[in-house]
Amino acid sequence: MSTTLDTTRTDTAVSEPVFSVDGLWKVFGPKADRIPDDPELTALDPAELRARTGCTAAVRDVSFDVRKGEVFVVMGLSGSGKSTLVRCLTRLIEPTAGTIAIDGEDVRAMDRSRLRELRRHRAAMVFQHFGLLPHRTVIDNVAYGLEIQGVAKAERRERAAEVVTKVGLEGMEQRRPGQLSGGQRQRVGLARALAVDPEVLLFDEPFSALDPLIRRDMQEEVIRLHREEGRTMVFITHDLSEALKLGDRIALMRDGRVVQLGTPEEIVGSPADDYVREFVRDVSREQVMTVRTAMRPGGCGGAEHPEALAPGELVADAIKVVARSGKPACVVDDGRCVGVVDHERLLGVVAGTEPQKEAA
Repeated sequence: MSTTLDTTRTDTAVSEPVFSVDGLWKVFGPKADRIPDDPELTALDPAELRARTGCTAAVRDVSFDVRKGEVFVVMGLSGSGKSTLVRCLTRLIEPTAGTIAIDGEDVRAMDRSRLRELRRHRAAMVFQHFGLLPHRTVIDNVAYGLEIQGVAKAERRERAAEVVTKVGLEGMEQRRPGQLSGGQRQRVGLARALAVDPEVLLFDEPFSALDPLIRRDMQEEVIRLHREEGRTMVFITHDLSEALKLGDRIALMRDGRVVQLGTPEEIVGSPADDYVREFVRDVSREQVMTVRTAMRPGGCGGAEHPEALAPGELVADAIKVVARSGKPACVVDDGRCVGVVDHERLLGVVAGTEPQKEAA
């Protein structure tokens, strides 16, 4: 698997969380609410739980924060619980137990009016199946959410036209969904979500039905929009390449649990268990790992290094730089040399045998 990581990441390390999730459970079946509070039942694997209780725990004791301005990816195979999880965030599916907060406000305590406000203004969903209204034009489909909000016709069409241009559909405003390709229809779905100017965009496997070339174009569109707007996004996918390409951080799910949460580099470079290790086995590490992982920390020690690299530079690019000069390169962060990297250390990262980081 050849996976190229987008290196233009949003710095979200110190941002306040938009969504905070703690101890979240979603159990389907009879008397579901007894499951999270019973240690004996929570210890059962999925098959045993179904046999004993007739219940399925789609989401099991999940906790995470989504930071402002980041792309937070939830990934896993079919049946892992990822789509159920994202629907719980806005209570499209009612959680069984746990807490969900958006900007500190308790989502589970919201009444119907507050929930409508959440879904219409603050967190917009982009689904795999576009749900476009076939009898409406592109511009009217995009404006639909604004119409629901009660925005005046002239204003909503003006705002919709701006978003149509933003997603690359200028000139197609009067077409109907049946006249569009799959990729174009997905752009209409994305534009409709953007038109209401939500704080968070929630994507539920939006591109999985598209052919590979169109899917890649839509991924690039998401990256471009995020780079330009810095909007917070939660993105659900079963595709590891997509997760690594889009995510600032990734929560990898299995059987309803998050088995590892970290940056793409952490997921690939330090798998939490054999399941994750097998998941990332075929990833081209040099396209994900960065110079920060490969460098020997510390100053340059007075030695002359003809090339300088940023800590976030991909190992694949650093290998070319070091090979071209034939000498180690200085790793420079904010004008200061923070380490040195050579060909041997870079190839060690590619092989998965990179040395342990040394103290600076």
